[in-house]
Amino acid sequence: MTIRYSISPPVGNAELNALFSAAWAGHIKRDFAPVLTHALGCVCAHAEGQLIGFVNVAWDGDKHAFLLDPTVHPDRQRQGIGTELVRQAAELARSRGAEWLHADYEPRLREFYRRTGFRETTAGLINLKET
Repeated sequence: MTIRYSISPPVGNAELNALFSAAWAGHIKRDFAPVLTHALGCVCAHAEGQLIGFVNVAWDGDKHAFLLDPTVHPDRQRQGIGTELVRQAAELARSRGAEWLHADYEPRLREFYRRTGFRETTAGLINLKET
C-alpha cells in the first residue's frame, strides 16, 4: 500500500476530525481552519484516499517552529509514518527559515522523539485554564 505525503494540502475538518477521533481519546470535533490559517504549514499522509497521518508546524514568525498534534491513525501506527511526518515537518520548517523546531511530549513518547532527532531540554509550562 502506497503512502503519499504532502505539504499543506487542502485538508478539511471532516477528515481531520475523523483522524483525531480515531487517534485521540476524548477528541471533540472542532474547526481546524483557524489553526491551519496561522500555521507555517502541515504535513499529511494519505493511503487509499484516506488521511492516516497529520502534523501541524506552528511558528513564532521568525526562527522558532513548533511541532503540534502529530497524529497517526491507530491502525497505521508503528509503520514509520510518524517518523516520516516529523522528518518532513522539520524539512518544511527549515525550508521556510526556522532555525529551531520544538516539541512537547509525554514521557511515553520520549524514545520516538529521540529517534527523530529531538534532544531533551528543560522547559516551563503554565496551564492557563488552571491559573
